[in-house]
Amino acid sequence: MEWSPQTLQFLSECFLHTLSPLPEPRRRAESSLADASDQPNFALAVLRLVSEPSIDDQIRQAAAVKFKNHLRLRWASDDSPIPDPEKDQIKTLIVPLMLSATPKIQSQLSEALALIGNHDFPKSWPSLLPELVANLHTASQASDYASINGILGTANSIFKKFRFQYKTNDLLLDLKYCLDNFAAPLLEIFLKTASLIDAGTANLRPLFESQRLCCRIFYSLNFQELPEFFEDHMKEWMGEFRKYLTTSYPALEGSGDDGVALVDELRAAVCENINLYMEKNEEEFQGFLNDFALAVWTLLGNVTQSSSRDRLAITAIKFLTTVSTSVHHTLFASDGVIPQICQCIVIPNVRLREDDEELFEMNYIEFIRRDMEGSDLDTRRRIACELLKGIATHYGDAVKSIVSAQIQSLLSLFAANPGANWKDKDCAIYLVVSLATKKAGTSYVSTELVDVQSFFESVIVPELQNSDVNGYPMLKAGALKFFTMFRSQISKHVALRFFPDLVRFLTAESNVVHSYAASCIEKLLLVKDEGGGARYTSADINPIFPMLMNNLFSALKLPESVENQYVMKCIMRVLGVADISVDVARVCIEGLGSLLAEVCRNPKNPIFNHYLFESVAILVRRACERDPSLVSVFETSLFPRLEIILTNDVTEFFPYTFQLLAQLVELNRPPIPQIYMQIFEILLSPESWKRAPNVPALVRLLQAFLQKAPNEISQGDRLTKVLGIFDTLIQSSSSIEQGFYVLNTVIESLPYDVVKPYISHIWAALFRELQRRRTVKLIKSLLIFMSLFLIKHGSSILVDTMNSVQPDIFIVILNQFWIPNLKLITGAIELKLTSVATTRLITESPVLLDPAASVSWGKMVDSIVTLLSRPEQDRVEEEPDMPDITENVGYTTTFVRLYNAGKKEEDPVKDIRDPREYFVASLSRLSALSPGKYPKVISDNVDPANQAALGQLCNTYSLSIV
Repeated sequence: MEWSPQTLQFLSECFLHTLSPLPEPRRRAESSLADASDQPNFALAVLRLVSEPSIDDQIRQAAAVKFKNHLRLRWASDDSPIPDPEKDQIKTLIVPLMLSATPKIQSQLSEALALIGNHDFPKSWPSLLPELVANLHTASQASDYASINGILGTANSIFKKFRFQYKTNDLLLDLKYCLDNFAAPLLEIFLKTASLIDAGTANLRPLFESQRLCCRIFYSLNFQELPEFFEDHMKEWMGEFRKYLTTSYPALEGSGDDGVALVDELRAAVCENINLYMEKNEEEFQGFLNDFALAVWTLLGNVTQSSSRDRLAITAIKFLTTVSTSVHHTLFASDGVIPQICQCIVIPNVRLREDDEELFEMNYIEFIRRDMEGSDLDTRRRIACELLKGIATHYGDAVKSIVSAQIQSLLSLFAANPGANWKDKDCAIYLVVSLATKKAGTSYVSTELVDVQSFFESVIVPELQNSDVNGYPMLKAGALKFFTMFRSQISKHVALRFFPDLVRFLTAESNVVHSYAASCIEKLLLVKDEGGGARYTSADINPIFPMLMNNLFSALKLPESVENQYVMKCIMRVLGVADISVDVARVCIEGLGSLLAEVCRNPKNPIFNHYLFESVAILVRRACERDPSLVSVFETSLFPRLEIILTNDVTEFFPYTFQLLAQLVELNRPPIPQIYMQIFEILLSPESWKRAPNVPALVRLLQAFLQKAPNEISQGDRLTKVLGIFDTLIQSSSSIEQGFYVLNTVIESLPYDVVKPYISHIWAALFRELQRRRTVKLIKSLLIFMSLFLIKHGSSILVDTMNSVQPDIFIVILNQFWIPNLKLITGAIELKLTSVATTRLITESPVLLDPAASVSWGKMVDSIVTLLSRPEQDRVEEEPDMPDITENVGYTTTFVRLYNAGKKEEDPVKDIRDPREYFVASLSRLSALSPGKYPKVISDNVDPANQAALGQLCNTYSLSIV
């Protein structure tokens, strides 16, 4: 795209029309820009348009956004990349253009510059940092803070990588380069701006923004380790930092919320910096610690409960928390400090605020995400409790007695006037729940603050038994959360009394309350007793089951809960526990089917959708286990819904649909209904396999057909097409295992006479792939296939069919692949299959029993002993195969396995109980036929450690090799 007046006019009109409120001109303009974006110099032309002062600001801003997004897609892309000469010109133009742009355009170009920097800086863009430093110096001399902040904003963006990337030599070299060039200019502008603030300059806003950006750059440059320059100049930095925490700025703070926010953002950035030094450079920082602890403490006393000040409060409390767990925790040891922290910092920040109540009512999903799912670490409530936990690491008894007394005081206030003081009770419950400790790797939660059983009976039960499910909903939610959290400690006979109340709360108008009730039921059904058995069984659910299911489905009709994932997950869990009668199955499948039809119109919530499909799968599985004839009921209800998914191209649901169809195929008795064979024809179409996320589900469905309809598949050219699918799948590293799943099922399910005409083509395809790439994944899959083939058809057919493709190829494969890689096999069934097959090979195959093959025989014994005697972690060196990047470009719908529609693992050698005993017994029988022959072969070829392991195996089973 050459730059000309015509180009300028074309692009200007396109960007103008992209802003049109009318869809048609907007679509046409977007389409024209999409076509133009494939031309060389498109990005450069758009950047030149952005720099054209004669063009309307709105058009230039739209162009700047397009420029940034174009770079995001194309700068580092292998597909339609921006040519290098165009990249070089963009790098030359972008810095001066960004600095001279209006604020809105400047922010877009700064982001675009950072995108380039992420890929090219510093190695492929060595001129960037010197250019930024030179411009910073010029802007500083002119006190041009619009340019200064543009440069600092860009530097902040490109230095962020030092916060998030692992420490490597390359990263440290890049960091050193940035420090050598930028550390001194950063301190210089920081101190200059500080002096202007101290002098009371009229316009403080850009100055505070500049200091905030300096603080964020400080954080990035200090994140990996303490640089020498910053250690040498720590006094200057820390002096200014402390000043911003202890000085008030009435000119800004008195000018409204936005002024306060500007000062708070700088103070929060300072708190993050001193917290970083406290965590990583404690020794060097300790001389400044007392002053900062006092400054932060004092600051917190003056921070109001307004949500606009949350970030400052949170970062400040985080700093005190870090101090409390460090060697300097004695700062909290003085008399009265811990009670003061509790009274002045913890309780005010744990109490519910109007903002919390608003979030509870207006955005229940976000409220639950913060409150129940632990993503509230950056909320005042949670961080205040984290501070108490931090202090408790060294002063546990003091914290326990103070907080216990505080909880009792809050409950007394509530008891005195429940209507007015319900927030005191909520605060007490929150303290108990948030300060509880979770036993690692379990759902068991404990607390020393209260006796759980008596607190439950006296504080929680009155809320659960309250007949008004809609009164004081936040208090009800707190009670349900307590029940959920301490579910393992509340004894079964006590908990069962309140199951009907939980069911009743499913009808509450509050989305949070009925979500918490559903979550509580769902989590209770997962509780296990010490022996590992489920604490709650179908017998406990059956009395309330009809009402429970009715209320769950009704909850999904309440406003804002149409796709409530907590309710849906509860339905899934209940269907996994309750007794499923015929009548229940009919009602539930209709309820789930209508939900399925609804979400097909516009899939929005992937978590809800997943639990919906899991619910269908578990209902089908458990109902048909009890009454196989119900499969036709499910087919009648589900087929129209699944057909909608396939015909309307609801691609998000394709993987789920194919898994459900596989489940239904497996539940049928042969011959399967004709409608399935129509689906099978669609399955054989190459078009179906083009979407990568569908492949695992399609393979699962294909396996079901191979197992349930082997006769039908043997007819016509169907098997040719099936094996064509196998051949296609093994050619891609991302689907190679899926290809072997198809092949293994063909061998397992079809008679040899049917497979025989194709066997040479199968081996040829496998040998071709071995020549192309010898990945661990391919070799393991090949060993499992050869083992399965041997078990099904014997070692002679295995050897002969391989050698018919290429003479003596079998012994080559054996020595190069089978023997050295057998130890890599993992998985109980796979280990058993390959060890039994290999044992049969060395005891039955004339090729290996030939004296000329004695070395191979001995080495194979060595491999089997390694496989059977050594734990997996000692014999498998995890070397993950490199992914084929070209196969994973771009966004795709992902495959999510349905746990409840999973394929049942079949054991191809189920008649053999113990593969170790089978191996030793087989060797013992073989050696008895030629006494004295095999001990020598073993002695010459088996590793000494494995010889000892073989001797142990012989002793274990009282057998010998003679």
